[in-house]
Amino acid sequence: MKWKSAALVATLAGILAACGQSQPAPEPTASDPAALPAPPVMGDELLIVALGDSLFAGYGLEPGQSYPARLEAALRARGINARIVNAGVSGDTTADGLQRLDFILNSVSKPPALVLVSLGGNDMLRAVPPEETRANIDTLLGKLKERKVPVMLLGMKAAPNLGADYQGKFDPIYPNLAKKYGAGLVPFFLQPVYDKPQLIQADHIHPTLEGIDLLVGSTVDQVAGALPKSAAKAAPPAPR
Repeated sequence: MKWKSAALVATLAGILAACGQSQPAPEPTASDPAALPAPPVMGDELLIVALGDSLFAGYGLEPGQSYPARLEAALRARGINARIVNAGVSGDTTADGLQRLDFILNSVSKPPALVLVSLGGNDMLRAVPPEETRANIDTLLGKLKERKVPVMLLGMKAAPNLGADYQGKFDPIYPNLAKKYGAGLVPFFLQPVYDKPQLIQADHIHPTLEGIDLLVGSTVDQVAGALPKSAAKAAPPAPR
């Protein structure tokens, strides 16, 4: 997403429910599971491709602070030998992502164990007809199914100022296509941060590092669960 993606965060934050004040996390103690050493990384390397826009690209963040980078670290902290290829490009639409898909898959060293797809926000901000967005994601998921690559969709929702008709056509795209292709689904990727301005950068557009970590924390269980079962068996359960 380019700077125009401010409409998504600003509009949703202003129109939907106001956020509450979050409580600071307690400091870990010696008896706190969070203070325990991470389990050793185990099993064969699992390649994950993160195909998306600026929400994956890490706009405004330092190297290593993007969602894919932090997600990889979170998976490895659970003992899962994951390597995530960040194929996020700021400003990409679903058409752009679809155009890049074959090149990306042909460029990686082996078939991915999972592809994460976060596209559609720029379509919405440009008021691309939802039918076009749906067709692009449908084709993209069809290509991945042909290659027998598991997918997880990180969904988007239309800003309320686009009207009920647009919302009614745009919002169901992700759950409907996830059901059609048996893909994993995060219904609204930005749900944990969209109404929390303290977790958005000074540009009022992109999540801060704290916001990225909240996105990772809200999705890592689903991503881990979507990986091959052998990985789940190899990795010890996350401490609770």
